[in-house]
Amino acid sequence: METLREIPLIVLGVGGVGRALLEQIVARREYHKRRYGLYLRIVALADSTGAAVVPEGLSDEELKQVVQTKAEGGRIADLPFGYYQNDVKNIVDLEATRETVVVDVTASMDTWEALMLARERKSALVLANKLPLTAPLSQAMALYEYPRLRYETTVGAGLPVIVTTKRLSASGEHIRRIIGVLSGTLGYLMTAVEDGVAFSKAVLKAKELGYTEPDPREDLSGRDVARKALILARTLGWKLEMEDVSVQSLYPEEWDTWPLEDVLAELIALDDDFFSWVDAARARREALRYVAHLEDGRVNVGIQFVPFDSPIGQLRGTDNMVEFHTEYYEPQPLVLAGRGAGVHATAAGVLSDIMEMALASHG
Repeated sequence: METLREIPLIVLGVGGVGRALLEQIVARREYHKRRYGLYLRIVALADSTGAAVVPEGLSDEELKQVVQTKAEGGRIADLPFGYYQNDVKNIVDLEATRETVVVDVTASMDTWEALMLARERKSALVLANKLPLTAPLSQAMALYEYPRLRYETTVGAGLPVIVTTKRLSASGEHIRRIIGVLSGTLGYLMTAVEDGVAFSKAVLKAKELGYTEPDPREDLSGRDVARKALILARTLGWKLEMEDVSVQSLYPEEWDTWPLEDVLAELIALDDDFFSWVDAARARREALRYVAHLEDGRVNVGIQFVPFDSPIGQLRGTDNMVEFHTEYYEPQPLVLAGRGAGVHATAAGVLSDIMEMALASHG
């Protein structure tokens, strides 16, 4: 019988996605063993203040303990096998084998030096963290040019947006434009106002349902969609900076300095504008969508009118969708659609990236 091959993993970040990833790794132990002859051995975990480093690998019981502790608001440092730390680079430094996969599921630039050390060690890198990939281009290119990097879940969660972009680009096929609804939150809001719901009420309902960030301005500013669009553009080879992305915020700039409760109370002032946009779109037999539009080296993020009968025009609710209009996919675009958010879908995408890197290292 073939010997079970162990792949050491270092996981940076144990928030919602990190916890879901640990749960999925444990749940799929037998499948990975039977199908691929692989065992994912988690040798280190880190959150913002603590770490657990076990070179022989954390047991599944210990991983479950981590998940429970973090879900209850605890810290890795408080666990019997945890300790306090404030420099994740030291964690990567402890595990120098070439087959290590370093996984960044944080939302922080604090992992940058750890990622660069892992790159120097020729470890595989799997990122759900968008911030390093949207850093200044002179800095971020160290990642984009690294062949042992996967970052599928930074755009569209579990949807294969990045790999599709790479494959179309690698073939030399002319990509005329990419149009995407890349925020489930904003997709929900656009279809709600089309259905006659006041924008202010739609935002509060989305917050109640957990669709928005705790501070909805993170969604309504368009910044998150802009980061995803920039990652797509850079994946196409476009040498763009974040300031090159044109972004339409859904609220006045001065609201960024206001207390959240004041912003939520003032949302009603935007209702008439959104009703006017809906009326204007209907007069043109079009739908109102918040989209990322990439064409001719330019990236625009904001509200657009799209044909009712287009794939994006027919999109409803919180799903994401990306249309690729290319040399061969015209007039009907290549369309990817489905759940584009949620910790479990994102974690599944991260796990797929990990497995791809693990299997590639064996080849």
